[in-house]
Amino acid sequence: MTDARFEPLKVKMEEASLDAMAFIPGSNFRRIFGRNFHLNERPLVIIVPRTGDPVAVVPKLETASFSGLDFPGPVFYWRDEAGFAEAFSGAAVALPQLGTARAFGLEAQRMRVFEMMALRTAFPGAIFTDAHDAISAIRIRKTAEEVALQKEAIRISEAALDATLQEVRVGQTEREIESILLRQLFAHGADGLAFEPIVAAGDNSAEPHAHSRADYRIKPGDALLFDFGASHEGYLADITRTFFVAAVSDHDRAFYETVLTANEAGRAAARSGVSAHDVDDTVQRVLENSQFAAFARHKTGHGLGLDVHEAPQIMRGNHATLEEGMVFTVEPGLYREGECGVRIEDDVLVTNEGIECLTSFPRQLRIVG
Repeated sequence: MTDARFEPLKVKMEEASLDAMAFIPGSNFRRIFGRNFHLNERPLVIIVPRTGDPVAVVPKLETASFSGLDFPGPVFYWRDEAGFAEAFSGAAVALPQLGTARAFGLEAQRMRVFEMMALRTAFPGAIFTDAHDAISAIRIRKTAEEVALQKEAIRISEAALDATLQEVRVGQTEREIESILLRQLFAHGADGLAFEPIVAAGDNSAEPHAHSRADYRIKPGDALLFDFGASHEGYLADITRTFFVAAVSDHDRAFYETVLTANEAGRAAARSGVSAHDVDDTVQRVLENSQFAAFARHKTGHGLGLDVHEAPQIMRGNHATLEEGMVFTVEPGLYREGECGVRIEDDVLVTNEGIECLTSFPRQLRIVG
C-alpha cells in the first residue's frame, strides 16, 4: 500500500511530468515527516519516485533519529570516512523504475549545490528542474492543527511585545530594546525565533530590513518599529507594529494613518476566491492615491507557516486564487529614507466566510516611552 504521506507529491509529479522529487531537511521535509534534521556538511537526501517507494541517503550518525520516521523504503547509511558517493549510487540502483530518462524536481530554493552534484553523479543523464512551486503547494493550505500552532506562536509574540513596551524608555538603544524583546519572547513560551527581530528607530525605521543599532538612543518623536515573531513547534508568527516615542508630529501621524488605512483595506479585500493580485492592488491603490505615494516600496505580503516567507505571494501579477486554509501577511509600509518608516503587519487565515485575522495587537497609533 502506498504511504499516504507521499500521495500529494505523486499527484504534483504527475501534473509536472516529473519522475521523482528529491528533498533535504527543511520545511517540506518537516511537513511530510513531522520532524526535521539540521543541515550541515553531511548530505541527507530523500528521493521520492512517482511510482514505488522512496529511498533515503542518510549519515550514519543519524541512524537513531531517522529510524523514528517510519520510513517505508530502503535507507543507505554512510560514514564520514567512507564518504557518501557509494550511498547515492546504492540509491540509484534501488530505483530501477526511473529508467534512463529521469526528470527530477528539486527544492531549488533549499537544496545546496553539492547535494545536486551528488544526485547528478548517481543519476547520469537526469534532467533537474526547479519544482519549488509544485513542492510548496503541498503545504499552502494549513490544517486545523497547523493553524492552532500558528495561533500559539502569535499569542506568544503579542504577549512579549506588550511586556516589552512596558519597559521602553527614552534614551535606550535599539539593541537594548531588542534584548528586552528577546527575553520576553522566551519568557512567554517561544521555543525559537521566526527570524532575527528588527527593532529600528528614527531614520533606521525607514530601512525595511534594518538591523538594530547599539549606538543610537531613541529620542522623542522617533518612530519605533518592531518586526518579529516567535516560533512554536516549528510554526511561525510574523508581526510588525510601529510606535512613536514620547510624541508624534502631525506629519508623521498622517503618514501612519495612511499605512493603517492600507492595512485595513487589505484585510477587508482578502477572502476565498479573490486573487493575490487583487489584494495587493487594493492596498497599493490606497498608498498610491495618498500624499505619500513616493514612499511605498514593497508588495502587501507573503505566505506564512513553517517558513517565514512562503507561498502565496500577495503581490500584483500573482493571479493565483486565495483558498480556504491559506495563511499570509498583510503588511503595507511607507518609508521616508533618512527620516521615518511605518509598517503595520497582520497574519490572516482565509476561511469559508472571509478571513480570520490571527493577530489582534492594537493597530491604532500609540505613544511609548
